[in-house]
Amino acid sequence: MEEQRESNQKNYFPVADGVWGLKDIFVNVYFISTGEGWVLVDAGLKSAYEKIKVAAADLFGEDTPPLGILLTHGHFDHTASLENLLQDWNVPVYAHHLELPYLTGKSIYPPADSSVGGGLMSALADFYPNEPLDLSGTVKSLPFSLEIPILPEWHYIHTPGHSPGHISLWREKDKVLIVGDAFVTTKQESALSTMMQIKVLSGPPKYFTCNWEQARHSVEQLAGLKPEIVATGHGKPMRGAEMQQNLMRLAANFDKMCIPAHGRYVPEPAVTNEYGIVSLPPKTPGMPERIALGAGLVALAGLGYAIGNNLAWKRKLLSSR
Repeated sequence: MEEQRESNQKNYFPVADGVWGLKDIFVNVYFISTGEGWVLVDAGLKSAYEKIKVAAADLFGEDTPPLGILLTHGHFDHTASLENLLQDWNVPVYAHHLELPYLTGKSIYPPADSSVGGGLMSALADFYPNEPLDLSGTVKSLPFSLEIPILPEWHYIHTPGHSPGHISLWREKDKVLIVGDAFVTTKQESALSTMMQIKVLSGPPKYFTCNWEQARHSVEQLAGLKPEIVATGHGKPMRGAEMQQNLMRLAANFDKMCIPAHGRYVPEPAVTNEYGIVSLPPKTPGMPERIALGAGLVALAGLGYAIGNNLAWKRKLLSSR
């Protein structure tokens, strides 16, 4: 009982040897120990700032900045606390060179697509920011060798599709895979599934994925590694033989299981290069803005009610033990 109480007081969770994760509302960030220091993987929403600082102090000691921050990609839900963190920590940020246009103020991201369906997170996608960050002078391109300068036991894998310069991280010695949003372990299009952390191996979040052919190849490549542990940008870590089987199934049936029936980037992808967007397919009509906003407010109220009931049920269950 004491161990459970102590665990509940922590705002982070173990993933593998020297690897921890932290959930901020609906997105995960990761902490990796190098023995001589540590590295932060992704930066979450703005609300992650204090949580990251508290977890880092607990894991690595007060006033111990990371060796650097490594980005799987630069979408808003993985980078929003960067500005505040970098005010405290004078450390480099690393990303794939094809992600740099969106991290140096040169290009917006391909816009999110609310027409893909699947739930509230998709329905509200037109409201998600896609403006670039400007980390010029701070962000560095990862080397083409696939090595990660601040993570000697790891290398990165270019896994585009969800974003042009998306990467995943692989540690061969124990087959640990951090995949960002190349695939996820919850149904990210559904707000209920996302907030409740319902575990289901799924493709990349549909509303932000701008090249489905690349996304398919990325999942096939990652499944071929046969990881023992997978940690994703959304959802809980998964491990073991059942996870491996489900990942192989996801790769083999990607078109049926992952690609939406309709959407802006389904017939043709966004075309991008090292400078950013080259061309975009025409926008697919989605939900009118007023209707989307009204539906979002109603759905959020329902989600809050469902989560409240779930938490009350859990408290009742624990108190009866």
